[in-house]
Amino acid sequence: MKQLRPIMFVGTASDVGKSVITAGFCRIFKQDGYTPAPFKAQNMSLNSYATPDGLEIGRAQAVQAEAAGVPCHTDMNPVLLKPTNDKSSQLVLHGKPAGNQSAWEYFMQNDKRELFEEVKKSFDRLSVQYNPVVMEGAGSISELNLRHRDITNMRIALHADAAVYLIADIDRGGIFGSVYGTIALLPPEEKALIKGIIINKFRGDSRLFEEGRKQLESLTGVPVTGVLPYYHDIHIEEEDSVALSLKHKKQTAGKVNIAVVLLRHMSNFTDFNALEKDERVNVFYTDNPAELAAADIIILPGSKNTIDDLIAIKNNGTARAITEAHKRNKVVIGICGGYQMMGERISDPHGVEGPVGSLPGLGILPVTTVLATEKVTQQRSFRYQQHDKICEGYEIHMGDTVSDQPSPLNKLNNGLADGYFLNSKCWGTYLHGILDNDVVVNDLLAQCGKSAVVKDFDYRSFKEQQYNKLATHIREHLDVSAVYKALEL
Repeated sequence: MKQLRPIMFVGTASDVGKSVITAGFCRIFKQDGYTPAPFKAQNMSLNSYATPDGLEIGRAQAVQAEAAGVPCHTDMNPVLLKPTNDKSSQLVLHGKPAGNQSAWEYFMQNDKRELFEEVKKSFDRLSVQYNPVVMEGAGSISELNLRHRDITNMRIALHADAAVYLIADIDRGGIFGSVYGTIALLPPEEKALIKGIIINKFRGDSRLFEEGRKQLESLTGVPVTGVLPYYHDIHIEEEDSVALSLKHKKQTAGKVNIAVVLLRHMSNFTDFNALEKDERVNVFYTDNPAELAAADIIILPGSKNTIDDLIAIKNNGTARAITEAHKRNKVVIGICGGYQMMGERISDPHGVEGPVGSLPGLGILPVTTVLATEKVTQQRSFRYQQHDKICEGYEIHMGDTVSDQPSPLNKLNNGLADGYFLNSKCWGTYLHGILDNDVVVNDLLAQCGKSAVVKDFDYRSFKEQQYNKLATHIREHLDVSAVYKALEL
């Protein structure tokens, strides 16, 4: 295959669809015989993933690598920011924690020369190995006050000499101002990289925008590559958890109602994507004690700040609702930080999460946790309980959880144990992705006291179908041939 120029998808704002469109083009290039790989210089997300070599990247780039059909690697996301509170984040560099920084320290105290050098090295390594590199920007590309410190948008696009496509979300309104203003604020050398405009999330008949399309092209001097209709039937994992509170469905008769506790610092919310696709269940996210009490199953998810979230659920009545549900023999399980919360105590002697040194847990499981300075990031194969089927998951945590009464939930591929099994209705685990395995889900649903037909659901095959559907959707509505022409060297 001929060598293609790198391609980059940037936005007029956050949440305009960059991650999904990047994944879609990763699949398109794979379908067409190329060897693509994703790249996002800097990601800010609590949704992360463990690479095959035991390092950490943003989940969005792992999804894009999956769409491209290649193993994920830290070069695909060399800088990851994981917010610990409203004003500071953990900096993960090349997959390893590099300390906590406030937003002021990260964005304002220096021009990030060293980080930008690391970002460029990562891109350069990918560009030698893959063809093409499919790049994603972050937020808006026209933040003038941050331009000279930018390491993830047009500065890296210039370094890569990428063909850049600007994505705008027409569903949020203001499409002309946002597109025109974004391009108008670019300096000439950056504007020269913009090869097309993509209008995303159009509702209705796109022919109604034909005049608007011509006006945009006249105003900006940049062609509109296409108008992507809003869709409801393509399921690609989301990058951010901002929409979780909207996934609030009332109790549904005839289904197993599963309440995921909505935590302020909730991480790895994609643990529940497979469950959401299971027609046997109704998954909703809530911190309302009454709604938790009415659920058949309660799941305490992961958290980037376990102690802070534990304090919050104790203060708002959520913790009591969980413990009362457990006493009433409801199914209650915890994953990662949620597993830690279910224990008797969490200690933070090194100040990993802040000044609170120790805090009693919910007292549901006879385990105690000590937060550690070293982060565990590993992909895992395991056997759940006494089942023979090999399951898949991954660990990302900074704590050691032990018990005087060991009762492991899972046996890992390396012979070690994971989690704590109290009984068939109550357990905890460090394994993210455990609910992607049908043997685990079928066992859980069998404990809820309602009829639940055993079903084998191949989540991996389902995701493959979704990537192909996304590629078809993009091919139908964007001028992909024009994109290929722009990528010719």
